[in-house]
Amino acid sequence: MEQLQSGYITALTVLRSEGSRWVLDGKDTEIMLNASEVEAPIEPGDQIDVFLYKNRRGELAATASIPNMTCDTFGWARVIRLDANEGAYVDIGSSFEVLINRADLPRLKSLWPQVNDELFMTLRTDLGGTIFGRLATEERVQELIADAPESLRNQNLKARAYRLLPVGSFLLSQPELYRIFIHQTEREHEPRLGEEVDVRIIGVRDDGTLNGSLLPRKQDRLGDDGQAILDYLNEVGGKMPFGDKSTPEEIQEMFGMSKAAFKRALGKLMKERRVSQEDGWTHLK
Repeated sequence: MEQLQSGYITALTVLRSEGSRWVLDGKDTEIMLNASEVEAPIEPGDQIDVFLYKNRRGELAATASIPNMTCDTFGWARVIRLDANEGAYVDIGSSFEVLINRADLPRLKSLWPQVNDELFMTLRTDLGGTIFGRLATEERVQELIADAPESLRNQNLKARAYRLLPVGSFLLSQPELYRIFIHQTEREHEPRLGEEVDVRIIGVRDDGTLNGSLLPRKQDRLGDDGQAILDYLNEVGGKMPFGDKSTPEEIQEMFGMSKAAFKRALGKLMKERRVSQEDGWTHLK
């Protein structure tokens, strides 16, 4: 029998019951399992799959609550609390929580995951056998992702960010594990690590990965930009010193949009006869 290790699933034989615990045969040692965790009836001589971990006394113990990942597999874990000095504590789907060290999290606290965000990760153990979480590396993600079909183009997917770079965000869809890259120009703000976002697929690459966008479709953007202009006009009494001749800097500062987007939205409003322009001013009709 190979050496039993914390962080792995194994099948052990039930030896006997001791009060509220079952005693399992670890060959060189006896391993305890809380009886309350065992859903199906068992008796001495049965074999049962358990996950091994080190308890607070430093002893190897077992749980029948098999986690979403082990030291040699990957899965999703839900963030349950944050500690500014330690990192993120996550629910791995078992009977105990584990810590992802703050050194593995983004340098910017604004990009840290929040409670109920989910992280794609694996498990590791320190020299004493205590389990902690480790985010999936790009190398391992490349080994685990599924090939995306061409039919996903222009469709929307739910996905979570697993890697954040200045050039853009890398996400994984749930549950398919499609890999999606969002260039920085295709988002209004950077999603935080583990945040679920609704991604529009704008490209399917030859390697089976996807390019995505967090920006609305063009026709939706026109509607949003036009509404922003109308809202501003209503707030300032129905006229504003902004129009086709305004500089890009003025438009960006006041409305948070490019001049091209401003002109498209303004043109649409004029076509609908909701606004008019005169002497460099835009008036609400």
